[in-house]
Amino acid sequence: MNMVQNILQINSGDLLRIEAKTLHSILDEVIFKLLSTPSPVLRSTATKLLLLMAESHQEILILLRLSACYKGLRSLLNKQKPGTEFRHEFRQLISLLSPKVYQEVEEQKLHQAACLIQAYWKGFQTRKRLKKLPSAVITLQRNFRSKRAKILLKLKRQKEEEDNRLQLQLEKQRAMRLSREVRLNMLEIVHPGQVEKHNREIEEKSALIIQKHWRGYRERKNFHQQKPSLVEYKAAVTLQRATLKFLAKCRTKKKLFAPWQGLRELTDARRVELKQHVDDYVRRHPSSQMSDVASRELHSQAQERLQHYFMGRALEDRAQQHRDALKAQISTNIEQLMKAPSLKEAEGKEPELFLSRSRPVAAKAKQAHLTTLKHIQAPWWKKLGEEAGDEIDVPKDELSIELGTLFIGGTKPP
Repeated sequence: MNMVQNILQINSGDLLRIEAKTLHSILDEVIFKLLSTPSPVLRSTATKLLLLMAESHQEILILLRLSACYKGLRSLLNKQKPGTEFRHEFRQLISLLSPKVYQEVEEQKLHQAACLIQAYWKGFQTRKRLKKLPSAVITLQRNFRSKRAKILLKLKRQKEEEDNRLQLQLEKQRAMRLSREVRLNMLEIVHPGQVEKHNREIEEKSALIIQKHWRGYRERKNFHQQKPSLVEYKAAVTLQRATLKFLAKCRTKKKLFAPWQGLRELTDARRVELKQHVDDYVRRHPSSQMSDVASRELHSQAQERLQHYFMGRALEDRAQQHRDALKAQISTNIEQLMKAPSLKEAEGKEPELFLSRSRPVAAKAKQAHLTTLKHIQAPWWKKLGEEAGDEIDVPKDELSIELGTLFIGGTKPP
């Protein structure tokens, strides 16, 4: 036990590194010495060692408190009579194994964990605020400058508006002064006997202007007062128009889907009137009589013309299809010729793309090619009497060509 006590005093962490079975054996041995040994020295040493193990390691305290192996340990310790030498340590051990002390230890542990979490969180928040301080200062400066610029702009605009208002007021006063001066000058020119007449005319003009403005104001006021009623009237007219259109559509649909009710019975007067209309039409448009033989002949002629039309239409359709096919073939050939490489660069199966599937076409192409070559290779004195459109005879043995072959200029036929 002294050795275990020395180990705990030197390095208490080494005790937890041993196996659980060995730890249980050590605890059992210590508890056995405490409960069964009559020697007060051994009991004191066992009590101090057990107290030291429980205080230094929370896991050992939980094991002694909750393990089924040491379930009645506290009751057995309460029945023991400790000596005066280790009474204090014995009471500490009993109080440490009590539920209240265990609960206090758990609360203390939770409190320490909460303090540690709060410390980490506060440190994180503080570091975060410290990182944001430069950007916050820049943002505050920007906001302050923008606000100051807005205030200065607002003051500048107010000052400009005040200056404009003062300028307009000065212009109005100047114009009024000039008009009064002009009026006084005109009064000086007028004869004294005509002054009253002139004043009367000015008063009448002023009265007319005042009346004009007053009537305009009154009409505008009446219009604004009548505007809601006019809007309501217009809305009512729009609603009535839409309702009438909707009802007309509904009536039309009902008439379309209404069941057949038969014809109305004709009265005698209506029959007489209709018969008179029919007689008048027959009298005005007499029908031409035609015999059965003439009608059959006319019918046969119409049938022949119709058959001839359909036959001609079929031939025309075939000719149009043939023309469209030729156009497509010509466009394809032109596209191939535009994209074709030169004869020196042609490799592989590229020359086979230009093979002609028509023997006459191939023969005509070869004949034209040979004609051009002979005309180029002929001496100059043979070309003296020729014209641009004259044809040169080519022997038939040179025109021997097989179907599906391609003649390339500058090579001999096989």
